[in-house]
Formats: sequence, C-alpha cells, structure tokens
Amino acid sequence: MDTTTVITLIAVALGTLAIGFFVGVFYRKKIAEAKIGTAEAQARVIMEDAKKEAEQRKKEALLEAKEEILRTRNEADREIKERRAEIQRQEKRAIQREENLERKLDNIERKEEALNQKLSDIKAQEVQVAALKEQQIQKLEELAGLTAEEAKAELISRYESEAKRDASVRIAAIEQELKENADEKAKDLITTAVQRCAANQVAEVTVSVVVLPRDDMKGRIIGREGRNIRTLETLTGVDLIIDDTPEAITLSSFDPMRRQIAKLSLEKLIADGRIHPARIEEMVEKAKKEVEADIKQAGEQAVLQAGIHSMNSELIRILGRLKYRTSYGQNVLMHSLEVAYIAGMLADELGIDGAMARRAGLLHDIGKALSHEVEGSHTQIGADIAKKYREHPEVIHAIESHHGDVEPHTLIACLVQAADAISAARPGARREDLDSYIKRLEKLEEIAGAFEGVEKSFAIQAGREIRIMVKPEVVGDENMAVIAHDIAKRIEDEMDYPGQIKVQLVRESRAVDYAK
Repeated sequence: MDTTTVITLIAVALGTLAIGFFVGVFYRKKIAEAKIGTAEAQARVIMEDAKKEAEQRKKEALLEAKEEILRTRNEADREIKERRAEIQRQEKRAIQREENLERKLDNIERKEEALNQKLSDIKAQEVQVAALKEQQIQKLEELAGLTAEEAKAELISRYESEAKRDASVRIAAIEQELKENADEKAKDLITTAVQRCAANQVAEVTVSVVVLPRDDMKGRIIGREGRNIRTLETLTGVDLIIDDTPEAITLSSFDPMRRQIAKLSLEKLIADGRIHPARIEEMVEKAKKEVEADIKQAGEQAVLQAGIHSMNSELIRILGRLKYRTSYGQNVLMHSLEVAYIAGMLADELGIDGAMARRAGLLHDIGKALSHEVEGSHTQIGADIAKKYREHPEVIHAIESHHGDVEPHTLIACLVQAADAISAARPGARREDLDSYIKRLEKLEEIAGAFEGVEKSFAIQAGREIRIMVKPEVVGDENMAVIAHDIAKRIEDEMDYPGQIKVQLVRESRAVDYAK
C-alpha cells in the first residue's frame, strides 16, 4: 500500500479510539451520578432514623432522671427523719445526765456538811486529848521525879550505849566474815601472783669498782699534779677513790648514771692508753652517748618484757632512765617491771584488763626519772608526764594514787597500789636504815598508847604487827573491835610504811578468890 492509504488508516484508528474514550468517560459519569444519588437517598434515610432514635433516647433519659431525683429526695427525707429522731434521743439522754449530776451534787454537799461536822468534833477531841496528855505527863514526872527532858536524855543515853554495843558486835561479825572470805581470796590471788614472779634481791650500791690491768696505771690516771683525776671528777661529778687496793679504783656517787658514765670513760681511757685532759673530755662525751643509747634500749626492753605496745618514744626514753634510779637500794626500773608483772597477773585472775594493769604498773614510778629536775612529788610529776604524752585516764589515775595521795576509785589503781606494796615489802627488796626502822616502831607504840584504856603496846614482827594490852576495867569486849579499827585508821593517816600492819588487842580477864 501506498503511504496515503497508511496514513488514512492510522487517522481512522485514532479517531475510533478517541470516540471510544469519550463514550467510556460519559458512561462512567452516568454510573457515578446514579450511585451518588442512591447514596444521598440512603444518607437521608439514615439521618431520619438517627433523629428518631435520638428523640426516643432523650425521652427515656428524662424519665430516668426524674425517677432518680424522686428516689434521692425520698432517701434524703428518710435520713432527715432518722437524724431528727437521733437528736431527740440524745437530748433526752443529756437531760437525764444533767438530772443525775444535780442529784450527785446534792449528795456531795450533804456529805461535805457531814465531814465538816466530823472535823469539828475531831478537833475538839484533839484538844481534849492534848489536855489529858499534859495531865498524864505531869503525873508521870511527879511519880518518876524526872522532867520530860531528863527522861528523854536518859533514854537516849541508854539507847546510845546499846547501839554502840550492837555496833561493836556487828563490826566484829562483819570483820570476821570479811576475813574469812576476802582475806582468803586476796591471799590466794597475791600468793599466785608472787609465786609466778621471780625478782632479784636488793643489790644496788653507791660505789663501782674499775679493774686496772696493772697497778702503775693509777699514777697515769692521777696525772701530773693530779690534773687527770681532777678533770675526770669535774666532768662526771663522781669521786675517784685511789687507795692501796691492788689493781682497782673505786668510783663513788649517789647518782648511778654519773657513776656509769665515769666507769665507761675510765675503761675507755685505760683501753686506749692515752690519758690527758683533752682525751678525757672526748671519752666522757662518748660515754654519755653510750649511756643515752643504753637508756633508750633499757626502756624499749622494759616495754617489750611487760608486753606493752604503742607507747610514745619519748616516754620510753624517760622510762629507760629509771635503770639508773634506786629507791632504798632497789632498782626502780626492775621494781616497775615487777609491779607491772604482779598487777597484770592479779588483773588476769580477777578477769579485768591485764594489759592496762601492766601498763599502769610499769609507768607508776615514771616521775622518779625527773624528780630531781622538776618540783613536786614523784606521783604528781608522773601523772603530769603521762598526761603530756596522752596516756589512758586509768593509767594517769593509777600513777597519782599509788601512794594514797589521791583516793583510788578504779580496780586497776587498787591493783597497782597493792602490787607496789608487794614489790617494795617483800624480803630483800629494799634496805632500811636502823634509825628510820626504830622511829617507825616508836611511832606505832606512840599512836597505840594515845588511846584511852591502853595499858601497854608492843611493836613486833619488824613493825608489821602491834600487840596492844588494854585495861579490862576500862575497855569491854564489845568495844575491842571499835578501838582496833580506830587505831588502824590513825596509823594509816599518820604513817608511811610498806605492806600492812596488823593491830591486835588483848584483854585479860582475871578471877581471884581466897580459900580461908
């Protein structure tokens, strides 16, 4: 086919398609309009039905609301009636109570009037009784020949004598019971503690001996015109005694520390062989340093032996100085260790803090390390030192009360006091010069002789017991315990002594008759 025919066919096809499209669109529009009309009709029907249903529900709701209002009103009326009835009942009860109260008040008023009448009658009777009592007292005074005051004084005197007698009997019984129980327990505890503690006998003296390698060394120590010995004595404060004793020089001083420094210096000079003033000064300084080191080591060793931990280092150094202190020939550091052991063992036996007791016992005489440098008693100095280094309050109290300067109020303070007395009073612990020993015995007998009824007194057992003979016609059996207690109390107040002193009263009763 030619081109014209093809174009014609294409044009016809396109026209046909366009006609078909427009026909389809028109048909769909008609169908859509028909559906819309149907939907609108249905919507109008639905709307009418909904309006009818809403009207019907509205009517039903109004009816229900009216019924609810009516029911609520009826309930409110019923509650109001019930409340009115309850109020009326309460008013009736209140009126009845008021009437009852009025009746009770009337009864009370009548009873009060009756009581007032009785009180008036009682007062009148009291006046009559007082008058009768006065008459009877006058009659008794006439019959007895004594006034009321004299009779009262006689009764008081009689009761006082009876009370004293009863008190004496009770004191004797109480003391006997205490002795049977407390003394036995205390003896067991002390015996156990002492048996477990081994201590040295007194051995401290005021002189030291330095052994020389040969006898001609004495001349070198003396030096030309005595300059060496003078230098040594001046630097150490110790007296050197050079006599005929072969190969020995005696050092004399009451200060053990100075004596030790002099001894070490002299030994170093002898070993060195060069003895002259400059060398003596050098050796003395070295000896002082060695003694200071020994003091520190002694304090640390004492703390270790006592089982004590965490003590101030300066306090340990002060404690070590006690190694060079003595009391009646007893080394104070060894004494402190002994007190620590005994106090700790007593505390363990009693079930209290043994570590605290050992600490207090070890430090109880710490004041003696500085007693010549600071004013005051060694107990007060020791307490001040312990406070300075923040020791426990119980330790401080034990230090200041172990000699009775302060009343002990803790068990540890009492144990330290007892341990100190045990350590100081045991045989061989201390030396006591003859004069002070005799004075103590005389003071005991003087105190006992000052009491009324005492005939003779004898201090026996090295002053640890005083036996007193009383006059039987002056002192009765019932007064024996009281007098013994008073004498013991006065001894405690006026004397210082180690341990304890037994006060024993003896009353001799004799019956004499003659055969004729």
